[in-house]
Amino acid sequence: MATLHILSHSPFTDSRLASCLRLLGAGDALLLTGDAVYALQPGTTNLQALKLMPTSVSLYALDEDLAARALQAPERAQAVDYPEFVELCTRYAKVNSWL
Repeated sequence: MATLHILSHSPFTDSRLASCLRLLGAGDALLLTGDAVYALQPGTTNLQALKLMPTSVSLYALDEDLAARALQAPERAQAVDYPEFVELCTRYAKVNSWL
């Protein structure tokens, strides 16, 4: 059963991103929101880890949060707006927010 994982905390302050990456299964997706988009900063180990995810795992980032932090979505990630965020939540059988 495919799961959408939603992260909103900075990967530089705790280990939620690393824990999430270990649990991702084929067909799952990861959506970065809030300070979690800092994982997409060029030259970081977090971005390297995201690039190493299997291609069967989709990576998304909320475009409003990218813009607020002056970041661009790398080729591996797809920027989504709020309506697309809602659509993602309905596309996957489960939604897991990493609080």
